[in-house]
Amino acid sequence: MKKLQFEPLVIHDFEENAFHLPVHSHTYYELVYIHKGKGIHLLNNGRLPYKSGDLFIISPGDEHYFEIAKSTRFTFIKFTDDYFSGHKMYYEADAFISLAPENIMRNKLLKEVKLKMDEPCISILKNTVENIVAYNCKKEIARSPLMFYQILSILGLIKEAAAKLNIRIDNGQPEKEELISYIHQHIYEPPLIQIKNIAAHFAISATYFSDYFKKKFGVSYRNYTNDYRLQIIEKRLAIPTITLGQIADEFGFTDESHLNKFFKTHKGIGPKDYRSKVQQTCL
Repeated sequence: MKKLQFEPLVIHDFEENAFHLPVHSHTYYELVYIHKGKGIHLLNNGRLPYKSGDLFIISPGDEHYFEIAKSTRFTFIKFTDDYFSGHKMYYEADAFISLAPENIMRNKLLKEVKLKMDEPCISILKNTVENIVAYNCKKEIARSPLMFYQILSILGLIKEAAAKLNIRIDNGQPEKEELISYIHQHIYEPPLIQIKNIAAHFAISATYFSDYFKKKFGVSYRNYTNDYRLQIIEKRLAIPTITLGQIADEFGFTDESHLNKFFKTHKGIGPKDYRSKVQQTCL
């Protein structure tokens, strides 16, 4: 089931014991605030327990549903892409956000975890949502700068919460050149390019990093690093004065046997035989 919304901004505030919709997706964005109650929020493939004070982010294409365990009061703040584009003059030069709201709302990692806030952010969020609900009685709320700044402040709180969770809000995606430069710089230091460490360096979830890399580069992270390491080892093997022991040490292999196993696994030939083959070719 996919829900459509044509108005740029719609506010729904309600309480119920059983969620009135089936599992669904929609064409708009939602900020969902829990005033009271508890249960489970089914969001895409995750099950996130919810309680009073929790905030959830939903964007077009996401599927979600609430399993209500205790009567729950929700506030749904729903807006379309047109709502953002119609208010760019209010946030484009604002360092408070520094990124388009769409980037925050579509961030995959922010939907895999519960956002955690401390005081005074907890109270600010609660009061801001209550202000939005109270102001909803006005006409043409979609055009109101006051309403937009209230929503913008919620995005600012999300930005702060993301920073505490070490989640980048620019889709968790470093520039390709930045990422490749890091890999090439540290190819001789295997621990630094392990997924958990390179992900931590770029403040990306380790569980998300591999999927991002493959989508961005069209090859798995493991294959890319192995291929690049092999290219350099092949160049070393072409130089007769460099011993296998030196190559093993340079690339962080435990010993020559470890180097031999790695090279033979990927090239189908041992490094000694490869070196002999290269030297014969040069004769």
